[in-house]
Amino acid sequence: MNLAVLGAQWGDEGKGKIVDLLTANFSIVARYQGGHNAGHTVYVSGKKFILRLIPSGILHPGVTCVIGNGVVVDPQALFAELDELAKNGIDVGNRLVISDKAHLILPYHRDLDLLSEARRGERKIGTTSRGIGPAYEDKIARRGIRVADLADPAALEQGVRDNVAARNRLVQDSTMEWRPVLEQMLAYGERLRPWVRDVSLMLSDAMRDGKSILFEGAQGTLLDIDHGTYPYVTSSNASIGGVCTGLGVSPRAINGVLGVVKAYTTRVGEGPLPTELSGEMGNRLRESGHEYGAVTGRPRRCGWYDAVAVRYGVRINGLDALALTKLDVLDGLDTIDICTSYRCGGRTVTEFPSDITELAACEPVYETLPGWSAPTKGARRFQDLPEAARRYVARLEEVSGVPAAIISTGSERDDTIIRGDVLKSRMADFRLQI
Repeated sequence: MNLAVLGAQWGDEGKGKIVDLLTANFSIVARYQGGHNAGHTVYVSGKKFILRLIPSGILHPGVTCVIGNGVVVDPQALFAELDELAKNGIDVGNRLVISDKAHLILPYHRDLDLLSEARRGERKIGTTSRGIGPAYEDKIARRGIRVADLADPAALEQGVRDNVAARNRLVQDSTMEWRPVLEQMLAYGERLRPWVRDVSLMLSDAMRDGKSILFEGAQGTLLDIDHGTYPYVTSSNASIGGVCTGLGVSPRAINGVLGVVKAYTTRVGEGPLPTELSGEMGNRLRESGHEYGAVTGRPRRCGWYDAVAVRYGVRINGLDALALTKLDVLDGLDTIDICTSYRCGGRTVTEFPSDITELAACEPVYETLPGWSAPTKGARRFQDLPEAARRYVARLEEVSGVPAAIISTGSERDDTIIRGDVLKSRMADFRLQI
């Protein structure tokens, strides 16, 4: 059986830990969108791993990890990640598969990303400036360079020359030479070649042979290019539809969907965040939760749990259950607020607005619950949580419209509560061994 794991907020929900936790139950972990602007942080036996392109399942020996056609690949970033894994004793070997249809991020994409953000001025998006957006732009404009093109020097040369020339017309204060870019890409192609395959066919064959797949998303639903808080979004489909387009699999291949959410809300970059907290409480959540971007190091904006936003993620993705992370960050608070609706222009709004201007004008309507003083960190059974923490989880389930099957109480794999009764009732086809 195949499971999709994706973010149901604004990204940074803790997907890396959840994917790593579940990987032992699957033969393949397949990433379907995004680029190295994503950062999945995983702790194993006290050692910290930050994975940007390679699926989080790579830390499990014997598991095949797939980078789908929906991902944009910066070869330089990929090789740096592979080299870092090797230094830490993780042998990738033949366990990595890269789609021949995946588009490449080239050096000029980073230049164009910086230029685009600078031109926006006060309306900047807050991108990571790693070239992801311009690479997707080239893809949609049908001038992109794909992994398969690295094996065709003549076609590659033409594509590089044309795109570097276009870059030079836009970036007027400097000129890039196309030959070094071509030589670099040809060298990258040699190293990539052993891992390149038709991913759609490979996954189809694997499913026919009875192998199970975990589909891994990056970013989060509210950053989805179509369904997020546009224009303050990423450049790909981070929601459930990205699985099919980004890997070449049928919707029928998805047997269950697990949405990852934090016990509060965070966001990196610009755009509305209705429950955003400033001052002491915002700083307290940021420092206690170590809320700094895994890729950029930028501080994350923090706020209370936004059930309106999560309900939207539940609806868009058809979530079967939640994986609730960072519950332990709330330890020691006297009271905790939950946003259950918005107040917009004198109206009470319970559905997430599609209009960005309306969303920016909305004020959260809060429900206050008592906090708890006893620690939840490291708890591994639901009954071991303080009573107030159990009530908080139960209320989050009620206002979100879907139960929490997994609750993370710390950064290590074992700092996790698996609720077998919820899994059985919501995802009966899965027999997860943790």
